[in-house]
Amino acid sequence: MLPVVVVHGGAGHIPKERAENSTSGVCSAVRSAYLVLQEGGSSMDAVVEAVVQMENSPYFNAGCGSVLNVKGEVEMDAIVMDGKTLGSGAVSAVRNIANPVQLARLVMEKTSHACLTAEGASKFARSVGVPEVSQESLITEYSRMRWKKNLVPDANPVECQMGKMGTVGAVAVNKEGNVACATSTGGMLNKMEGRVGDTPCIGSGGYADNQSGAVSTTGHGETIMKVTLARLILFHMEQGQSAEAASDLGLAYMKSRVGGLGGVVTVDPQGNWAARFSSRQMSWAAAQNDTLHYGLYTGEHFRRSFSEQH
Repeated sequence: MLPVVVVHGGAGHIPKERAENSTSGVCSAVRSAYLVLQEGGSSMDAVVEAVVQMENSPYFNAGCGSVLNVKGEVEMDAIVMDGKTLGSGAVSAVRNIANPVQLARLVMEKTSHACLTAEGASKFARSVGVPEVSQESLITEYSRMRWKKNLVPDANPVECQMGKMGTVGAVAVNKEGNVACATSTGGMLNKMEGRVGDTPCIGSGGYADNQSGAVSTTGHGETIMKVTLARLILFHMEQGQSAEAASDLGLAYMKSRVGGLGGVVTVDPQGNWAARFSSRQMSWAAAQNDTLHYGLYTGEHFRRSFSEQH
């Protein structure tokens, strides 16, 4: 069964013209991450590799595809967590970093803290030699167009949000049964300056524990935080539920209790995995036993062997 990696490219409503890029993006990210595991890399190496690839794609709401806040600026959040030690690192409201997930990992490895924010995170990045990039390099024409549309006084904020809730994330188990998670996002479209969502919060945007499994979440941040979705799913797994059943229970509770929609990728230490969502779509992909699994709509599950890949 091992190793396994599962990634998501965000839950919500993905416009047709972007759906194909979103699907090929998660497939490509999962392939690279799986290679890391096959070569004996750690589950942390694998999830960071997957998320970096998606941060580098303009088709996801993370890194260079991030949505803009009300001032038309990028503010990004990211988290990593290691199931072996429960070590975690996160950054929030960072502006000039190409790959926030790598900075989150450095927070975990090089500081005694779990989360650094805004200017403090930038200072830390400089101190460990992470290069700064311009805001412009992180802003796509698409994000600017969406931002402008949402500034119109009668814009429907819910409808506008659904266009691109593409938080990205990954979970993995390596050959030794160690689990890890990573999640990265540009947040909510036209959010208030300084708004931080679920992504960098331990137990909400992600959680990893070798005793139960790992989860990375996506969807409406404020509601995910209210139910600490990632930790809630692992609680159900600790009670004996499968990765799939636990994911469904967590998402159903979030929908019934606080009206929130979202999605998750989940894995247990034995290599059982799930990609589940209550939103209309979630691009996801998984790699296991040299097979690529992927989908976008509810109930969709395509399979391909890696030998068929070009």
